This record gives sequence, structure tokens and C-alpha cells, in this order.
Amino acid sequence: MTLKKLLLPTLLIAFTLLYAWRFVDFTIPPFEDAAMLMRYAQHLAEGYGIVWNIGEPPVDGATDFLFMAASAALIKIGIPVGRAVRGLGFASHLVTVLLVYFVNRRIHKAPFSLSIFSGLYLAVGTGLAYVAAYFGTPFFALAAASTWTLGLLLIQKENPPFGLSLLFALSGLATGLIRPEGVILASLMLVSVVVMRAPASPLSLWERARVRGWVRENLSIIIIFASVFLLLGGAYFLWRWNYFGYPLPNPFYKKGGGGLHWDSFNNSLLNTLRLCAPFVIAFILGFRSRETTKQTIAYLIPVIGFAMSFALISDEMNYGARFQYALVPIVAMSWIPLVRGVGRVGLDAFSSPYRDPSWPQQLSGRERSVYLVAAIAAGVGLVYYSWFQNCFLASYQPSCRQPYSADGRYDMGKLLSEYRGKGYVIATTEAGLLPYYSGWTAIDTWGLNDQFIAHNGGLTAGYLDKYKPHIIMFHDYYSPLVPPKLTEANLAQPWFRMTITMKEYAEANGYILAAVFGDSPYDTHYYYVRPDFDDSERIVEQISKMKKYFWFTTGKKTINYAEIQP
Repeated sequence: MTLKKLLLPTLLIAFTLLYAWRFVDFTIPPFEDAAMLMRYAQHLAEGYGIVWNIGEPPVDGATDFLFMAASAALIKIGIPVGRAVRGLGFASHLVTVLLVYFVNRRIHKAPFSLSIFSGLYLAVGTGLAYVAAYFGTPFFALAAASTWTLGLLLIQKENPPFGLSLLFALSGLATGLIRPEGVILASLMLVSVVVMRAPASPLSLWERARVRGWVRENLSIIIIFASVFLLLGGAYFLWRWNYFGYPLPNPFYKKGGGGLHWDSFNNSLLNTLRLCAPFVIAFILGFRSRETTKQTIAYLIPVIGFAMSFALISDEMNYGARFQYALVPIVAMSWIPLVRGVGRVGLDAFSSPYRDPSWPQQLSGRERSVYLVAAIAAGVGLVYYSWFQNCFLASYQPSCRQPYSADGRYDMGKLLSEYRGKGYVIATTEAGLLPYYSGWTAIDTWGLNDQFIAHNGGLTAGYLDKYKPHIIMFHDYYSPLVPPKLTEANLAQPWFRMTITMKEYAEANGYILAAVFGDSPYDTHYYYVRPDFDDSERIVEQISKMKKYFWFTTGKKTINYAEIQP
């Protein structure tokens, strides 16, 4: 590759690095949910296996399995946990940006301008915000983009070699090993490949002499894909079933619920539309002819199919639409062929594959200048729209650059880390920052990281009594000033019922109410401490006198409502 050809991708990466340095806040602590995976990765790296609590049976609460394993490998060689997780995500983002550029430039033969703007769209989007929050989302997006790249190559090859079909299948398997829904996405990509390689019409199926070759080639792609998933994927599936005791990740049993989640379905479609909105016009234009309609439908299969699949689970923990983010690079690598040949002037009028080469000479200097300025403005607007999605990562974020504020759970976890290694147990609804930074044995009372709770319908007082936790902490929407209403309707809500179970257990067993932190009496964190262990009195004092417990949605210093009980 010549220096000239390397210049633009080098500038693209340089811009991404500059953007990250200038506009992404890497000083923030992990987002609450991201800290769960960090706990698993650390335990795996330290040789304890994939466990939530050291010394207990394995549990698969880390749904980003391959990302967790890769992070653990980096931690094992001496890289700190946070740097390992963020570094892996950051590197994945950079590679995906390059992949979007090269797919458009080399596979689709797109002009450099459209290829660059497609890469920039991804570069300044929400990917780096996930990295800053310690999520592995860009790692999954890279695997999905790699699989789609290989799928596009399969579409173009008349006689695809065995190696290419095998790489496509292996990349799809890796996508599924990173996140379970990756299996759905990779399978939908296989359907797209087969659809795109199909003859133009049913009639040609019998009339064209090469139809037998087409059937053989596509059957080969399908067989290789199925073999990889059945043999390698099946071996992994059997291993994980034997290792964890259940066939599916633990959160699925909690979030799946055994039915369809239409709110998740609607949110997923809206998230996909919001993240990819500027490219919708390209897919609409793709229906302008029979040839482009086939291509448009094929390219929409993984996009719409994947977005619809989230009807299977609840939408909780979907920070910044991260569940749908993998579709952004796929769309960014798919839109350009759909507008090829549309008009003589416009986005497709930048280089010879997309325009009549003589058209600029037919324009006046003024017209050429206006078109150039308009094209640049459209590109800048496209990039700005992508950046603007960082303003919708959380409903409570202070600014587009700062996704969330100071969090008292982080500071409390740091405080409790003083007692790490003493065998203390915390039962908490907040299973991210508190368990990770404290290092305590933790009961995730919601059940995402607890097999008993996930598989037995919820938390019970008997299960709490098995551990006799030293601290009971929960988040709910009442306080000593606004007591909970134990109505039938309220108790029918799983979260409310769980916190009442914790509250009643603590009070029945003589726990000390050390603090009820909140920036309003309608939204609080309760801290109960067991009174009969060595450090009990000191921990009560430290919690009750904690003056800088900040509320995570506002960043404001909280009030301890336990001190002003009526």
C-alpha cells in the first residue's frame, strides 16, 4: 500500500485520537453495570474461575463472555483492571473505524470523501462513551463489523474459497461468544449473504446453466457456517452448561421472563433508528429498482432482525443504547452501494464510480463551488449528528461530554475496601460499584449475578439468613419521611417486593439503620449494618458520618434521612 493510500486512514485515526483526548471524559469511574464484568474479569485473572464471589460455584453473570476473558488475559499479564477493560475497548473502536473506511473504499469502491465521512460518523459517535464507562460494547461491535465485512466479500466472490467461508463462520462464532445475541446477528448475516447470492429471478433458477454451481456454492457456505457453530459452538455450549450448571447466561433467566417484552422491542427499534437516522434515506432510495431492492432487503435483514430480537429480554442496563450499537458500523458499511447511480449531482457525485465524469465541466465555477460547500456541510452535519448522540446516554446526564455525575456508591465501595479480606458480606441491589470496589462477598439481590435468586423467583428472607450479611443496602423510592406503602399493587412489583424483604429482614434481626442517603425522600439508598461483629460499630459510624455521598443522577451531596426521622 502506497504512502498516499495510507495518508487518509492515518488522518482518520489521528482525528479519532484527538477527539478522544479533547471531548471524552476518561476520569469518570465505571458505570454501575460495567463494574460487574470488571469483578468477574479480576477474579478470573487471579485464578478463581468465573465466579461472582471467591470460593463459591461459578456463575455466568458476565454476558460479554469473550470480552471478559480477553480482559482477564490482559489483567493476568500485569495491566490494571480498568486499563485492561478500557484499553481493549479503545483499541476495538479504532480498528472498527478503520474497517468502516476500508470496506467502503476497497469493497464498495466508494469515493474517499464518503468513506472518510462514514468512518468519522462512527469515530465521534457513542463508541468512546462506552469505553469511558468501561463497557465492552466496541469489542462486540468490532466482531460484528468483521463478520459483516467477510459476508460482503462472500457476496462479491462468484466462487468463494473455502477459507473465506470458514473465516466468515469463525468470525460469526466469535461474535456469538462475546454476547449471546451475537449468534442471532451472525445468523442473520448468513441469510443476507444467501439472499444476495441468489439468482435475479425464479425463472433464471431453471434456465441459467450455472444454477447448479450457485446452489453448490451457497450450500457450501451454509454447511461450513452450520458446522462451525454446531461443532465449535456446540462444544463451548456443552462446556458452559457443565461449568455453570445452566445452558444460558444467568441474566437471561432474570431478564427474559419467559415472554415477549414489547417495551424493549419498541425501544430497540427507536434506538436503532436514532443511532442510524442519517442513513435511512439511503435505504429508502435503495427501493428505486429491482436490483437495488434486492440489495436493500438483504442489507436490512441483519439490521431490522437484530433490533427486533431484543423483544426477548427486558431493556434494563441498556446504557446509551449500547445493545443496538453494533448495528452502527454495519449500516455505515452498507449504505453507499444503495445510492450508487442516484442522479448526476449529490452525494454520489464525488468520483467516477458514482457519476458521469463529464458533469463538472458542464457546470459553472459558481455552481461547482456551491455543490462543494453543500457537500462539505452535509458531511459536517452527518458527523455532528453522530456526536450529538452522546447527549442521550443517560436520561440524567449533566452534559453531552459528562454522561454521569459523582456517585456515592463508588465512594462507599472505596470506604468499605478497608475491610476487604475479613469475610464480610454485603447484600445489595446495587451490584456494580459497591461489590467491585469493596471486594466484599456480595449477594446481588436482584439476581443478575446470583443463580438461586434468578432461578427461584426472587429474594427470600431464608436466603438472606443463609449468609447473614453484615451490610444490607438497597435503592428504592421511599424513606423514613415517606414510608413505603404496602399495598397489593406495590407488592406486585418485583423491585419493591425485594426491597421490602430486605428492609423487613434487617429490622427483624436488629440491624442498625446507619444511613438513608438521597437528594429527595422519594429516591434513596438504605444502609443497614449488623450489630454483632468486630467492626460493626466503626462501620456504622463511618457510614452515618459520610458527608460526601453524592447522588448518581444529579451529582449533588445527599441528605441522610436516617438522621431526621419523624
